[in-house]
Amino acid sequence: MRIDDLRYFVAVAEHGHVGRAAQRLGVTQPALTKGVQRLEASLGLQLFERTSKGMTLTTVGGVFFERAKQVCMGLDEAVQEAEDLHLGAIGTIRVGVSPPFADSLVTEAFVQLLAQRPGAKARVTISLNDTLLSSLRLGDLDITVNAIDDVEPDDLHCQVLFDDELRVVLREHHPLLNKQNLKLADLAAQQWALPGPQVMARRRIEARFADGGLPAPDVVFQTDTSMTLAPSILRRTDLLGLMSKQSLRSGAGRGLVALDLSDAGWPRRIGVISRKGAYLSPLVQRYIEVLSERARELLT
Repeated sequence: MRIDDLRYFVAVAEHGHVGRAAQRLGVTQPALTKGVQRLEASLGLQLFERTSKGMTLTTVGGVFFERAKQVCMGLDEAVQEAEDLHLGAIGTIRVGVSPPFADSLVTEAFVQLLAQRPGAKARVTISLNDTLLSSLRLGDLDITVNAIDDVEPDDLHCQVLFDDELRVVLREHHPLLNKQNLKLADLAAQQWALPGPQVMARRRIEARFADGGLPAPDVVFQTDTSMTLAPSILRRTDLLGLMSKQSLRSGAGRGLVALDLSDAGWPRRIGVISRKGAYLSPLVQRYIEVLSERARELLT
C-alpha cells in the first residue's frame, strides 16, 4: 500500500469529487483515479460508489476513511516533529482563539514568547468555538484558546487557564434596567444579538429558557464567525446580547452593563484545547506555558 494512494483516497472522500481532490493535491485526475483504484485493489474492497455527481463512500469506505485520515494526520505530525528537531524546535504555532481572548491573551502571550524565541512564528485564527474545534479536529490548528464545554470531549485535552462568566448585557439606560422584580420571562420578551445555534454561548441561553418553559430567544442579529460586531449594535439598540466578564471589563464593554439577575449568568472555564495524542512541538508547549503565565497576570 502506497502512502500517496492513501492521501488520494482521503482527499477524494473529503471532497466527494475527483477533480476537486486532484486540484487540492496538485496532481492530475488520472493519477489520482489510478491511486484510488490501486488502494481498492490492494485492500480487496470497494471504497466508493461512482455516480454521475461524484464519489460517495461505501459503508466500509466510511469506516476506512476515519482510520486513514488519522494515519495521514499522524504521518504529517511525525514529519513536523522531525523538522522541529532538525531546526532546533523553531517553527510556526497554529492557534485558534475566540474573539474575547485574541488581544489580551493570545497576542500578548506571543509577544512574550517572541522575546524568548525570536525565530518563532504564529498563524492565528479568530473565530467562534464550533469553528475552532472543527479545525482543531481536522488538524488545521495545534491548539485553541476558548471556553471549555461542561463535558470534556473524549478526543480533546483541555487545560484550564482561568474561570470566567458569561453574562447577559445591554446598553446603559436600557428600559429593562428600570424594571422592578426582573425575571427570566422578561428577557424572553426581548430581541437579541447572538452567535449561531451551534455555538456554546447560544446553546446555554437556549437551554436556560427551555428549562424555564420559555421560547427560544428572538435573534434578530446573528453573527456566525465573530462576536466583535455585537457590542457596537448593542450600544445603539435595545437588543440584548452575551459577553464574557473579561470582555465587559475591556474596551469592548464600553457603554454596556450586565444584568443583575441570577438567571442571566453562566460560569465557565477558559482554557487551551488540543487533540489527545497529537504531537505538540516544543515551541507550542512553551507557548502554552506562556499563555498560562499571561492568564495569571490578567487575574491579578
